[in-house]
Amino acid sequence: MRPRKLVLALALLALSSAAFAKPVTYVCDPAHPHPSFAADHMGGLSVWRGMFTRTRCTIVMNRQARTGTVHVTVDTASDDFGNAQLDKDARNMPALLDSARYPTATYVGRLADFVHGSPTRVIGRFTLHGVTRPLTLTIRHFECKEIPAFHQYRCGADAISEFDRAKYGMTFGKAFGFQMWVRLKIQVEAVRQK
Repeated sequence: MRPRKLVLALALLALSSAAFAKPVTYVCDPAHPHPSFAADHMGGLSVWRGMFTRTRCTIVMNRQARTGTVHVTVDTASDDFGNAQLDKDARNMPALLDSARYPTATYVGRLADFVHGSPTRVIGRFTLHGVTRPLTLTIRHFECKEIPAFHQYRCGADAISEFDRAKYGMTFGKAFGFQMWVRLKIQVEAVRQK
């Protein structure tokens, strides 16, 4: 085969394999997706830190086609500041989580900006406290590998973002000078489904 025809054949093969690659579904291991957060306390006096302990998520990804989606649901009553009274207050206050009225927070997004087969961002919409707004996650690390001890293939990621909680109607402390930023750190391990 002539070199020109060989290059053309290889290009067509690459295109066809990408076109026929199937998306793969991954379900998050419930022991790993614990979104953690940091928020201002008393206008710079200190920082509140905590996490949510009950989260469900599904990732559908086609690494060859550089596409994918993410769907995350967080139980807002699973907040854990390491302080039982603060946990209770945050769940019950209308200007904070108000978990009875808003029992879940959700994030729906698409994987984007793949580098060497791995996404570097998730562009999506975050629903919290009954308000939905755009929110982009920056993926700082992404890895997929076989885990022989569990007989599983997993993908894991570490992502960060920041948002203004007042824009979601969570204005507790604003009148006292609390800053409204919230920083998110999200670690995920998801198991490939057969």
